[in-house]
Amino acid sequence: MPRLVIDGAAIATVDAAHTEHNRGYIVVDDNIITAVGAGPAPEVPGAQFIDARGCLATPGLVNTHHHLYQWITRGHAQDGTLFEWLTTLYPLWSHLDADLEYVAASAALAALALSGCTTTTDHHYVFPRGGGDVLGAEIAAAQRIGLRFHPTRGSMDLGASAGGLPPDNVVEDIDAILAAGQDAVGAHHDPSFGSMCRIALAPCSPFSVSGELMRESAALARELGVRLHTHIAETTDEEQFCLERFGARPVDYVESLGWLGDDVWFAHGVHLSASDIAKLAQTGTGVAHCPSSNARLGAGTAPIPELLAAGVPVGMGVDGVASNEHGGLGGELRQALLMARNRLGPTAITARQVLQAGTIGGARCLGRDRELGSLEPGKLADMALWRVDGLGHADIDDPVCALVFGPSAPLRLLLVNGVPVVADDELRTADTATLAGDARDAARTLRARAGT
Repeated sequence: MPRLVIDGAAIATVDAAHTEHNRGYIVVDDNIITAVGAGPAPEVPGAQFIDARGCLATPGLVNTHHHLYQWITRGHAQDGTLFEWLTTLYPLWSHLDADLEYVAASAALAALALSGCTTTTDHHYVFPRGGGDVLGAEIAAAQRIGLRFHPTRGSMDLGASAGGLPPDNVVEDIDAILAAGQDAVGAHHDPSFGSMCRIALAPCSPFSVSGELMRESAALARELGVRLHTHIAETTDEEQFCLERFGARPVDYVESLGWLGDDVWFAHGVHLSASDIAKLAQTGTGVAHCPSSNARLGAGTAPIPELLAAGVPVGMGVDGVASNEHGGLGGELRQALLMARNRLGPTAITARQVLQAGTIGGARCLGRDRELGSLEPGKLADMALWRVDGLGHADIDDPVCALVFGPSAPLRLLLVNGVPVVADDELRTADTATLAGDARDAARTLRARAGT
């Protein structure tokens, strides 16, 4: 869409001034927002015009933590803790290959798009021997679906024989991991403005990687100018593991390895002390909040109000769909609000704060808040146009409240880089029935390989 005018929508810009319009307009030229304002839209010769009355325009949602491959392993270990869930699923994941990854990632990315997500990360750390170019497969899937993509080259080197949690057949050698990370950055990382693909390095977790790998990955990422990501403080089991093996709690441990800084964002951060929060705030280290996954696994509730009050960058995350079978990002806004209020009361967090976490907060975690995450002139045309005039929302006078407190809102339009990916609640880049059938077949194939 070279030129587009969206007129008549309620607009939550999520800019620094928290600007909102009861009725306003947005002008897009190619892939850039050129104007946002209140009242009727200006004349724009040659532009496509969208009558957006009854809709709420927001920035596209930003997913800061995911495991796309897990789409074809949903429904397993339904009653397990994190460690029980992992030990159940590692044997399945060890049979993954590039073909299955392409199918799983395509389905998972489609679900994200249909939930209002325009930018997503992926933390991929399972690279079975002989599985082919698994990372390249998911990058191809993102190009197919049309989402802005921040995959990470994850890794595990601490197998069960060395005191880690994963079985030895899914871990890699440190030298091979570092070489693969450098190759991934060289092949796929685009640091330019408007980039559709950026790579980060992401050793999996304290219980699946060595301290040496953590240090070396941090050094390599900073040499290459890319970001760092890992799981931290997700469960009390993890905390106990770190205390017994390293003599330190998770945040203190990774701090000793050079893993705090404004180029780092952590997944989960459920079990954080006041001292941990202060360290994250002082260093600009981000946190990806994954409320549904944390609840599904009984891991606890992250201290999001405290993190926000301290100034820590907080984004929203779906997490792997084997621990969050829903797979959509839009519903995580409501879940985050409810879990925070259940813990601290009805003033713990507002609808606008969770919308900020789901948009500009996520962009900040990924180092892209100058490009996306808010509706402002000069930023990329990544936006969601939600219908809030139907049965589930029409009688709520505040459209942001309607979006966050209410049921999932239909998408009138989802733009990524100015290109329609969803229109009238239908994916425009792939056939969802085909995606579903392929995912079903891939799940069966994977189970057959594992003999389950």
